[in-house]
Amino acid sequence: MSELAQAALPDLLRFDAGLRLERPQQWEARRLEVSAHILPTAYGPLPPTPAVTRCEVRHVARVASLGGAQLLSCWVSPAGANSFSMRVFLPAGPASGCPVLLNGDGCWHYASDAVIAAVLRRDIAFAQFNRVDIAADMPGRSDSDSLYAALACWAWGYHRAIDALLAADGQSGPLGQIDPQRIAVVGHSRGGKAALLAGATDTRIALTSANNSGAGGAACWRWGNPGAETLADITGAFPHWFAPGLAAYAQRIHELPFDQHFLKALIAPRALLTTEALGDAWANPQGSALTHRAIQPLYALLGQPQQLALVSRAGGHSHSPVDWYTLLDFIDLIFFGRPSQIEPEPDLDEDHCTKTIVTLP
Repeated sequence: MSELAQAALPDLLRFDAGLRLERPQQWEARRLEVSAHILPTAYGPLPPTPAVTRCEVRHVARVASLGGAQLLSCWVSPAGANSFSMRVFLPAGPASGCPVLLNGDGCWHYASDAVIAAVLRRDIAFAQFNRVDIAADMPGRSDSDSLYAALACWAWGYHRAIDALLAADGQSGPLGQIDPQRIAVVGHSRGGKAALLAGATDTRIALTSANNSGAGGAACWRWGNPGAETLADITGAFPHWFAPGLAAYAQRIHELPFDQHFLKALIAPRALLTTEALGDAWANPQGSALTHRAIQPLYALLGQPQQLALVSRAGGHSHSPVDWYTLLDFIDLIFFGRPSQIEPEPDLDEDHCTKTIVTLP
């Protein structure tokens, strides 16, 4: 991966007028510029925030196979918008102040019982909803949110799930156990793109994780490893995921006023973990490493370098147990201050693309 490729990325630490960022206090003003460059063109507006989001707990059960965890089956109803179901698992131990890991990939069931058990063993709640209940995943969809890009709707879904977890309508009860300062979100593939956008647009999210999120997620538009999905590929196959204006850059990538390090930067200084599979060429793991390196100076300027991590493994496009355990180690580090098993950032240059840097049981 050449220095020239990294130098070609739009500079995060320079205002549009040319002034260089030198102090953390300047970031909020620059962040507004970064947001204005990427969000309207790539994702379009999110659906409006409802006046209230109601959460009805329809069923409560104890799950013996999960150590006596409490399972809540919830119905989330944002005013004036699509309602959706959400399952919440609360660990048996903590009575209050519990961190939560929120996943929007309920449509794919990547989180097995073993994964959920691993989350709960670390005194972390696990919540999951099905993002396609909010917006269908098909071109030309006719649902009520078809005015908005699907990724924008799915990110909005994460936000409404957080409303419900925090009992935004004043509800009391089991959901009151969630710690509003320790909310993490995660998604895989297209769900990882949605999780990144959710984290970029809601500061209540303290930790964002995207797994193999590829084009439109963590990966670079301007540079791709051989076989990587391009902007033309993804906007041709999945035009409904993005704002209409993004496809116009398919044949003129270097005219984009942003790259995906801009999306990652909108999460700063909050915690961000991207996990990549080195054999997943389509998701451009080396391009993800490039955008990761491009935001390291920002996290350093903000005094939060420990809040940023990139971890890679061997293998292909899946949300594997290694990916989940890596995320749980990062949550341990960020939310609990417990030692992490995550090793330093890998060298993902072309000549070292088979390197694996994390091995977990």
